[in-house]
Amino acid sequence: MTRGTSRRGALLAAVTAVALAATACGRDEGGNEAREGDRVGSGRASGEITVWAMGTEGEKVSVLADDFMRENPDAKVIVTPVPWDGAHNKISTAIAGRRTPDVTMLGTTWVGEFARTGALDVVPPDLVEPGDFFPGAWETGVVDDTAYGVPWYVETRLLFVNKAVARRAGVTGAPADWAGLKQAVRDLQSRGGARWGVYLQPGQTGAWQTVMPFVWQNGGDIHDGEKFTLDSAEATEALAYYRSFYDEGLSSRDRLREGEPERKLLSGEVAAFVSGPWHIGLLDELGGEGEYEVWPMPGGEGEFTSFVGGSSMSVFADAANRDGAWKFVSYLMRPEVQVTWYRTVSDLPAVQAAWEDEALAGDPLLATFGDQLDRAKAPPAIPTWEQIAAGVDTELEKLAKGTASPADAARAMQQQATAIGTGG
Repeated sequence: MTRGTSRRGALLAAVTAVALAATACGRDEGGNEAREGDRVGSGRASGEITVWAMGTEGEKVSVLADDFMRENPDAKVIVTPVPWDGAHNKISTAIAGRRTPDVTMLGTTWVGEFARTGALDVVPPDLVEPGDFFPGAWETGVVDDTAYGVPWYVETRLLFVNKAVARRAGVTGAPADWAGLKQAVRDLQSRGGARWGVYLQPGQTGAWQTVMPFVWQNGGDIHDGEKFTLDSAEATEALAYYRSFYDEGLSSRDRLREGEPERKLLSGEVAAFVSGPWHIGLLDELGGEGEYEVWPMPGGEGEFTSFVGGSSMSVFADAANRDGAWKFVSYLMRPEVQVTWYRTVSDLPAVQAAWEDEALAGDPLLATFGDQLDRAKAPPAIPTWEQIAAGVDTELEKLAKGTASPADAARAMQQQATAIGTGG
């Protein structure tokens, strides 16, 4: 399941892609070779630093900005909160009119799109160490071997499981492989008393985030560097595994409305579902603290892979205060600041050292998320990914409803992705 407010529609992507392509004329797009950004000056930041940030992060990042300004008294950080549902259009319009702020928060699947326009500055080589971040998270900001975004916070997908149902079913731990997961779900349903052993998204926006981990676990991928591979044998087998939960009556073919998954999990009607760390808060708010556990994703062909998402911080190529902008981004990535940010809004740190803090290491639920982040992947950082993802979601719905076979769905995904292309 996804946070719907952080996703935009394929139609918006198609419309704005035209405008962005036009703005790329006259900019240095960098070709397909790795580039190195200019270094950041030494000393404290100074001057006005304008920042756009979305959602709750946009409302709360002033807490960190205030701390940064105390450390850099000659700097003034001006934050503009931007609603997620209008963010992509606002950024696109700003790029087209060359009226961008210095810094912007970007959804990880947006970085490739905006980087290709030439609108984003290259991450300076002396700013941060790539190895300090979860590998999958760092790769979300890399386009053609060049970094254009620095991961700010991360999320991944795990299985949330009703403890009481698992106890009745005699399921005592996370399954290690696909066969084990299927048997556990059967037991949760037949012996645990749940109506549905698991809820897997039957299509709808963001369903690919649940299904692509199965593809990765099975040795498949979205793109091999030269072509899309959504119809590979590995991908097709993963789609067949996904569909089998519906065919065997283990997962409902009907979509659950917002708020239903957590309520049905706590009532025991649904024994498990796949989602991200935000569901900890949602379940606890409903009085479910201690009533559920989280399992890491199982392995297919020895790959215990899940999806990694989140948001990055990028600086625009036209930034009026480039030096101050990158210094602010660097500040946000300090381990202690990442912990402060987690305590403020519960966003999971992208910097691995932050996970050593007791606030995260001492929480078994969060520790499981941290372990999974070591084995998490993202889709390719290409401008067209959101359009491709919308097509994948549509085919997944057909697959779940039983109106398309795994081979048909894989073939349709491949054909659509190939027709759309990578935007390169």
